Amino acid sequence: MKNPLDYIESSPHLFTTFMGISHSHFQSLVKEVEQAQLAEQEALESKKHRVNAKGAGRPPKLNLSERLALCLFYLRHNPIFEVLALMFDVSCSEAHHTFHENLKWICQLLPASLFKQFGDDPELWALNQEILKDEILIVDSTEQSLQRPSEQGIQKEFFSGKKKQHTLKSSLIVTSDGLEIVDVILGVPGPKADVTLFREQQDNLDSEQDFLGDKAYVGADRTTTPMKKPKKRELTDSQKDENREISKQRIFVEHLIRRLKIFRILSDRYRLRRTSYRAVIAGVCGLVRLRLGRIDFRI
Repeated sequence: MKNPLDYIESSPHLFTTFMGISHSHFQSLVKEVEQAQLAEQEALESKKHRVNAKGAGRPPKLNLSERLALCLFYLRHNPIFEVLALMFDVSCSEAHHTFHENLKWICQLLPASLFKQFGDDPELWALNQEILKDEILIVDSTEQSLQRPSEQGIQKEFFSGKKKQHTLKSSLIVTSDGLEIVDVILGVPGPKADVTLFREQQDNLDSEQDFLGDKAYVGADRTTTPMKKPKKRELTDSQKDENREISKQRIFVEHLIRRLKIFRILSDRYRLRRTSYRAVIAGVCGLVRLRLGRIDFRI
């Protein structure tokens, strides 16, 4: 049976549709994963007391490109693992293992945000903050439904009264053009307030940085938000105009969230274990940043 990668590589213009990233980005990612795996293997070999000859054992059924394609295909289309295994002609357990193994490499090589990429280096992060201060950053959150937890105490923790279902929430801070993820908090219980998450994120940024948010962020420091309609009264025409202007500026964060949710694993009900959610959404954020040209492997 011809696997999806063989079919797509014969029509590279379909690559983004099937995998979520372009063919050139995929090839670059394969090279980076290969180098990272070789470096890890060399580090393990230096500590290992070998009994069997190097290269012994059963070789993997899928090559590196096919294994990475399996992972991307799952993120993009969210099939059940039985279908994924059928498409790539492997067992269900091997498909599951291959997905999580390659998700680890995606998360390692594709930082989910600018802070994740440079936050460990104080000098580089300070330089980035100076650049970011010249614009107003946009903040928003997104919720995703998950299967109802089996434990009764956990059910209450994740039940969102707003969505009327059990959810996981992520909070994003993006640039004013919506083309870069500055910081992100991933996979917290849905009932947690947006403004509470945002205040945690503000600690990572300059104390003079300005932000733009929706009505959920009313009261946050240095944050411009729309005017709420007073009880039993109406907004004036000028207030409505101001709200429309804020909405026009905020729309770019909605576009970025749409780009994330092109990957069906973040738009459908989440079926994997909750412990894997942060890695999944971090991997998708990294892939979107790669697609937007914010990660350059040549640097």
